[in-house]
Amino acid sequence: MPLSINTPLLESLPLSRLAGTRVWMKMEALQPSGSFKIRGVGHACEQHHARGAERFISSSGGNAGLAVAHAGRKLGVPVIVVVPQTTSARARHLLGLEGAEVIVHGTSWFEANELAHSLLTPTDAFVHPFDDPLLWEGHASMIDEVVAEGVRPDAVVLSVGGGGLLAGVDEGLRRNGLGSVPIYAAETQGMASFNASVKAGQLTELAALSGVATTLGARQVCQRAFDISRERPVVPLQVTDREAVAACLGFLDDHRTLVEPACGASLALLYGNKVGLGGFGNVLVIVCGGSTATVESLTGFDG
Repeated sequence: MPLSINTPLLESLPLSRLAGTRVWMKMEALQPSGSFKIRGVGHACEQHHARGAERFISSSGGNAGLAVAHAGRKLGVPVIVVVPQTTSARARHLLGLEGAEVIVHGTSWFEANELAHSLLTPTDAFVHPFDDPLLWEGHASMIDEVVAEGVRPDAVVLSVGGGGLLAGVDEGLRRNGLGSVPIYAAETQGMASFNASVKAGQLTELAALSGVATTLGARQVCQRAFDISRERPVVPLQVTDREAVAACLGFLDDHRTLVEPACGASLALLYGNKVGLGGFGNVLVIVCGGSTATVESLTGFDG
C-alpha cells in the first residue's frame, strides 16, 4: 500500500470564472503529511527500506521533513530531521508528532543539510527535499491520476521551490503524452531562484532569500528543473507575499482548505488573473498544500 493517497481532482467554479476556462484542482493538500511531498518522499523511503536502510535522515523543517517523518512512522523506521533555527515551533511540533528526532542546527537549510550529511552511516538513507529522481518519479503519479480521471490538461499551474514538484509534474506529463503542455511556474519575489536561473540562461544561486513563503526557500533550483525550462514551455512568474497570502485566504473561503503561502503563490496567478488562460480548455492547478500555515499566521500577515 503506497504511503500517499489518490487525492481528489475537483473543478473550481470560482477559479474557472476568473480564468475564463475550466480550472481543475489536484488537491495535494489532503495528503497524509499535508503536502504533495509524501508522493516522492514516500516512494524514495519505500525503495530505501526495501534495500535495508535502518534509519532515514532529512534536512528539512518543512513539508519534505514532515513527509520523511510520516514515511518513517508508517514503515517502522527511525527518522532524524535536522532543521535550521528559523524553523517554526509549529513545524517542530508536527515533526515530533510523527515521532521524528528533531535536531536544530544553523541559521539556514545549507548548514542543517551539512550536519545531516555528517550523521550518515552505511545503514542510513538520506532523503533529499527536492533533488532526487526517486522523488520526481513518485511526484509524477499525481498526473497519472488526473489523466486516469479523464482530464488531459493543456496547461498546468504550480509553485516552484527547489524544483522537485516541477520535475515530477514534467515526468508525469511526458509519460502521458503531454510533453508539450505549458507549465506556469510561480514563485514569490523574495524566493525566485528559478526565475533568476531562467533569466540568466544558467543555474544561478540567489545571494539571499526573503519573504513569507519559506517552504519555497531554495537559493538554487535543482539542475533538472532548469533543464526542463529548456525542453518544454515553462513560464516563470512572480507574485508578492501579500498576493500569495491573499490567495490562501481566498482559497480557504472558496474551497474550505487551508494551504500555506508557498502554495498560495500558484493560486495567486489565478486569483490575480496574472496569466491569460482563456485559450486553454482544461487548466490544472497543483494545490500542493503545506502543513505549517495556520489561519492566525495568514490573517496576521502585515508584510
